[in-house]
Amino acid sequence: MEMVINFQTPTTISSSFLVNSNPNSKRSSSSSSSSLLCKKQIFGHSLSTSLDNKTTNLNFNRNCSRFLNFSPIKCSAAPTAEEVATEKKNSLVTRTDIRNIAIVAHVDHGKTTLVDAMLRQAKVFRDNQTVQIRIMDSNDLERERGITILSKNTSITYKGSKINIIDTPGHSDFGGEVERVLNMVEGVLLVVDSVEGPMPQTRFVLKKALEFGHEVVVVVNKIDRPSARPEFVVNSTFELFIELNATDEQCDFQVIYASGIKGKAGLTPDGLGDDLGPLFESIMRCIPGPRINKDGALQLLVTNIEFEEHKGRIAIGRLHAGELHRGMEVKVCTSEDECRIAKVSELFVYENFGRVPVDSVKAGDICAVCGISDIMIGETIADKILGQPLPAIKVEEPTVKMAFSINTSPFVGREGKFVTSRNLRDRLYRELERNLAMKVEDGETADTFIVSGRGTLHITILIENMRREGYEFMVGPPKVINKRINDKLFEPFEIATVEVPEEYMGPVVELLGRRRGQMFDMQGLGSEGTSLVKYKIPTRGLLGLRNAILTASRGTAILNTIFDSYEPFAGEISTRELGSLVAAEGGTTTTYALTGSQNRGQLFVAPGVEVYKGQIVGIHQRSGDLSLNVCKRKAATNVRSNKDVSVVLDAAIDYSLDDCIEYIQEDELVEVTPASIRMLKNPKMPFKKSRN
Repeated sequence: MEMVINFQTPTTISSSFLVNSNPNSKRSSSSSSSSLLCKKQIFGHSLSTSLDNKTTNLNFNRNCSRFLNFSPIKCSAAPTAEEVATEKKNSLVTRTDIRNIAIVAHVDHGKTTLVDAMLRQAKVFRDNQTVQIRIMDSNDLERERGITILSKNTSITYKGSKINIIDTPGHSDFGGEVERVLNMVEGVLLVVDSVEGPMPQTRFVLKKALEFGHEVVVVVNKIDRPSARPEFVVNSTFELFIELNATDEQCDFQVIYASGIKGKAGLTPDGLGDDLGPLFESIMRCIPGPRINKDGALQLLVTNIEFEEHKGRIAIGRLHAGELHRGMEVKVCTSEDECRIAKVSELFVYENFGRVPVDSVKAGDICAVCGISDIMIGETIADKILGQPLPAIKVEEPTVKMAFSINTSPFVGREGKFVTSRNLRDRLYRELERNLAMKVEDGETADTFIVSGRGTLHITILIENMRREGYEFMVGPPKVINKRINDKLFEPFEIATVEVPEEYMGPVVELLGRRRGQMFDMQGLGSEGTSLVKYKIPTRGLLGLRNAILTASRGTAILNTIFDSYEPFAGEISTRELGSLVAAEGGTTTTYALTGSQNRGQLFVAPGVEVYKGQIVGIHQRSGDLSLNVCKRKAATNVRSNKDVSVVLDAAIDYSLDDCIEYIQEDELVEVTPASIRMLKNPKMPFKKSRN
């Protein structure tokens, strides 16, 4: 709250906050009545329930001095006299027939569902057309995991105006996608869950939007949840704006309450309309149109790349100045000194749910350009003679790295199509063409490559895509990227937010404490009997933490993380206490061998599975690794048993790719093929035997 106290510049409060007050009423001469009005009617709610503690009352009373001069308010997006003068000076004009917006939020707060409702109500689909849910999640991996991985464009028409909408990923590991698309828009819809409130990714995307100077419309989604607490959510969002040093105009944001799944929105929690009309009106009123240099030289910054088999590489971006025509010769610039001539073969704009070919595009619109085979993200398509490059796109540095190498297991080449180091190298460097937040470097050997990303999920998605494309390779354990500043070692720290039922709070807190985590906030979540704890923890401590938390909470906890900063090295951290069970020889597993082996720990393999020497077949119940024979057969003798002995085998643990990446340690590898995922001991490192 220290930020709130120090933020003293006078401003006015939006009418969207004072839902029950008359914006045209005169200010009372009594300062106490003004303070009471600020306390009771700010954000359109009674704050008595959320401002009980003394600290919050103190901060809000100090902050109320900002809202004493009430006057008729218009959205902060409306241009001021200074802005109009600046526009005339720079020959800029504002297009009123287009709005470019990005929908940003924390993962699972309902962005894609809200876009579905917006598309349906804008009559994008026929009345008799069957449309799947989360229509924007078109990637198979996105639909399987239930998350958005790639940003996507669409558009709708509302009252004669075109609204370009960009659906963005919600997971922090794909923050590079969000950073890129913010170059194409003038405003964002910040979707916040009505129970959880602002979460780690909410902070990240809001910080980036404010840095770009974009207008923000806050959408409190899932308002129909039984435990919804809109007062707390709006107050917390406002405090987050202050904490991120937002300007007075940005803090004067519009609030819309919505239920994306029902397709309803309103200006108050209890006054939802029959459709999303209030949301559309707020977009048109509060998000400004693009400011363009209509008569200037052509400039288009490429912010995304798509690929089609027949069209080749497709460059996507917003036209900042001039006019682009089909068949036009242009200059493609990386910098002022690095330019080349190219020709636009086809030109598309986004209408409804697809791309529509056009002959020309005017400045301010988002378009797709074909015909430039070597175009890259961050390059500028400019006028052939007078064009100048726009500033290149910058994204935050990676924090985690993993080693990729060719498959050297005895099963190499059985299931994969691309197995050589040349295949692996070409695919990894091709990924850099559209994934700016990722880096690839050559390793110590010719068949090893170091891939760096924003998190383990960021790299795991690449691994999953590669195995589906037919690649076969090995990956090592994730490692954090440390920095040395003034001869002192610094490591990345992250903010970890855990939503956990109160009955499992103890084991989760103990687990986070053992990994050098420091709690700085804890609060209850409405009437659902769950608590929200926030930790600052080294990125090293997060490796393998997700599975450990799920085990400690019986699968009920939800963990979210986001990068915070680099801080001094926190010391040694033990991420795994138990060793591995390792196959002593190759062959096919038998029930007889597994019956004796399961007493040593939990097994990853079932009977009848082919294994090789050095493959990890289970989790040892003690520290250190244990080598055992899981292919041993029962001796065939002529001595018969007097009675049949029933054998009961425990179910084998089925680890996914993400689980395997979290499980392995320094001396272990994951073998990835299109059909299988196996773990093995690194043959180049010594075997760590169990001490017991």
